[in-house]
Amino acid sequence: MKSFQKSESIKAGLRKSFQDGSSKMARRRCYGYQTAPDGTLVIDPQEAEIVIWIFQQYKAGKSLGKIAVGLEKQGILSPAGKTKWNREAIDKLLSNEKYTGRVLLQKTVSTSAVQIKNDGLINRYLYTDSHEAIISDELFEAVQQEKCSRSKRLEEGLSMTRGF
Repeated sequence: MKSFQKSESIKAGLRKSFQDGSSKMARRRCYGYQTAPDGTLVIDPQEAEIVIWIFQQYKAGKSLGKIAVGLEKQGILSPAGKTKWNREAIDKLLSNEKYTGRVLLQKTVSTSAVQIKNDGLINRYLYTDSHEAIISDELFEAVQQEKCSRSKRLEEGLSMTRGF
């Protein structure tokens, strides 16, 4: 019972920091940014150029796999410092609102040992003008629409056929 109470106490503390704007989660570094001595996010010019290239390539119709191959051919290391990029890393990068200068907290919820997408189960917190944007709102939205469009095309292309 004590571990449950401790867990609930930690969750309550995190939610309070989300509400009052003091959460360190909002300043978590992601590819394209560095952390300044005061803890704020600042653009890493070299990585930001790569982030922009990835967004532009996806918007132009390139697949996640082709973008990964393009990055590898250019000798650009992944966010994990590896020579190979994976589709999931690129997909997450393309979905990260942080590149627009905003931070959305509480995107997922932990239930028992499982983490699920927060689709309104509990409050989410959006910080605006948290840091300098790398990607314009227009480019970010265009990529999100393209992702949605591609997933719908994929769903429409899938059909179950019986082999008997």
